[in-house]
Amino acid sequence: MNKFLQKTRNKILKHIDTIPFVRYQGELNYQKAAENHIINLPVISRNDLDLVEKIKAEGVVITSLADLEIPSTPQLLQAAKNLIPQIPQSNSSNDFVVHASSQQIMEYPEIFLWGLEQRLLNIVEHYIGLPVAYHGAYFRRDLVKPLEIGSRLWHIDTEARSIIKIIIYLNDISEDKGPFQYLPPDLTLKAVHSLNYKAGYISDKTMQEVISPADYKSCTGYAGTVIFAATSSIFHRGKIPTDTDRFAIFYDYTPRQKNLSFYGGSSLPNADLILLEKGLSEQQKQCIFWQ
Repeated sequence: MNKFLQKTRNKILKHIDTIPFVRYQGELNYQKAAENHIINLPVISRNDLDLVEKIKAEGVVITSLADLEIPSTPQLLQAAKNLIPQIPQSNSSNDFVVHASSQQIMEYPEIFLWGLEQRLLNIVEHYIGLPVAYHGAYFRRDLVKPLEIGSRLWHIDTEARSIIKIIIYLNDISEDKGPFQYLPPDLTLKAVHSLNYKAGYISDKTMQEVISPADYKSCTGYAGTVIFAATSSIFHRGKIPTDTDRFAIFYDYTPRQKNLSFYGGSSLPNADLILLEKGLSEQQKQCIFWQ
């Protein structure tokens, strides 16, 4: 299926999924599939299981590359250091973010491959409860521009029944440098009911009619901060940076079952994925060739 048809299909399915009965049936199917998969979940450490439970309870967990101790982190950091100077500021007044191209990511494959570390996949599988689809790495520069558009608006991700993102800050992020912001699960539920939210984007002005900005949670931290975010379960946004641009990598994961995901595919073309599959385990290959 070509990308245009795939995007059209996913858009239609996302719209259909906003119908209450369809969404309810989808949730039942997801829960049943997850229950059947429990016996197949990988073994993980007590610390990683605690991390998963905290994500389920709070929607977000903040940690660091140092604390995670993922083996390929040094290679990731060196690749990111080399790539950052190559991400230019956009000349378009309507752009608020610049992404690394697939060609640039292929020059530094360590960035993409970090998201396939087996321990990370195991953590994500325990959270989702099902075999994992890995959608790739999105290396982005969020610009100091007063544009409240796109992911800078409040939203809940609806591209799959369950979504988790791992975010790595590549520079120090304070309140004025565009932190990832979210509403805890209880406030998300309040906002959903108050706004009769189904899908799409919500302006901050509208959100402030039902939620006090004092209750917004900002994920600040030094370079190397790592955020696990259950973005299909919580309202979230990227706060507009006003001081310096934010550099970060977003890693996206969903269930592998096609009837539980309306995602558009991978961050890399299939031809590039074929080049990267050498040396991957069979399970890692299934995570990237899930469509």
